[in-house]
Amino acid sequence: MSSEHDQDPLRHHGDVDAESGLLDFAVNVRLDRPPAWLRQRLAAALDDLGRYPSAADDAAARAAAAARHGRDADEVLLLAGAAEGFSLLPSLRPRLAALVHPSFTEPEVALRTAGVAVTRVQLDPADGYRLDAEAVPEQADLVVLGNPTNPTSVLHPAAEVERLLRPGRVVVVDEAFADTVPGEPESLAGRRDPGLLVLRSLTKMWGLPGLRAGYALGTPELLARLARTRPHWPIGSLVLEAVRACCEPGALAESERAAAEFTAHRDGLVAELTALPGVEVVLPARAPFLLLRVDGGERVRAELRERGVAVRRGDTFPGLGADHLRVAVRDPEHNALLVKAFRDVLGRG
Repeated sequence: MSSEHDQDPLRHHGDVDAESGLLDFAVNVRLDRPPAWLRQRLAAALDDLGRYPSAADDAAARAAAAARHGRDADEVLLLAGAAEGFSLLPSLRPRLAALVHPSFTEPEVALRTAGVAVTRVQLDPADGYRLDAEAVPEQADLVVLGNPTNPTSVLHPAAEVERLLRPGRVVVVDEAFADTVPGEPESLAGRRDPGLLVLRSLTKMWGLPGLRAGYALGTPELLARLARTRPHWPIGSLVLEAVRACCEPGALAESERAAAEFTAHRDGLVAELTALPGVEVVLPARAPFLLLRVDGGERVRAELRERGVAVRRGDTFPGLGADHLRVAVRDPEHNALLVKAFRDVLGRG
């Protein structure tokens, strides 16, 4: 990546840690490529690249996403990944944005770049990084948080998130990992509050980081404010097809099975990592990744890399330090390789 990413830690992401040839525990994507049925759907849509996406194409994809969440099509805004949703936040023209941390850093990058005043709401590690709505400044007219949160793997109660809602405030909930939690118990994707904006991603579940596909859910008025600066044809034909395909019943059933697998694999990995000396796992964890605090974390990360294992550095997340590492949850076979590498490194330390 460019030197800009090295100079601004907020722009650092796991793909920088996961170089080719390394066993990747740094990037939180379930698959190394989309499943065969989805690749076939995308391949069949290639012939559509010879024409501009139509209003009917957009409406069909929005209708699919809306049906998936029990909403109306005009309550869906298709995005080039949830990251585009973050880049559009300055269009809401907030006076003061409160960013709940530690969390995904792209919203703060977008807001600070646009000159928006930002305050950080740091969650307490002694309290398990749980959301406290009272800690958010009353004057903040934009609040952004993740649920479940990257990198802490904490799933905040929907009732606590709802306490952030009030007239004149927009609450943005990044639900990029919501579909990795069985049953999505704390999702607000179906709520229609005037100031609630929920961002969803297809990247993590369906192996689509190279396509950039997602959508925002909110009232038509709020979505219009968010989209006011977008160009014409902001979403390509393959993204439209991906949204339709991944919101169909068969895909939703597969997603739910994958979420259950994540839970089982994560529980097994937690048990093994917590047994290692000098490793602390943030619990309870509900996402397909774990936040660790490891004695000598910077050294451990470097030595894991020497053994061919990439993990995500944690010190680029506001509120975390060099001893924090984030690891993705993989299948038991790969998880065992991670645990062995940790055991070897810690045994040397």
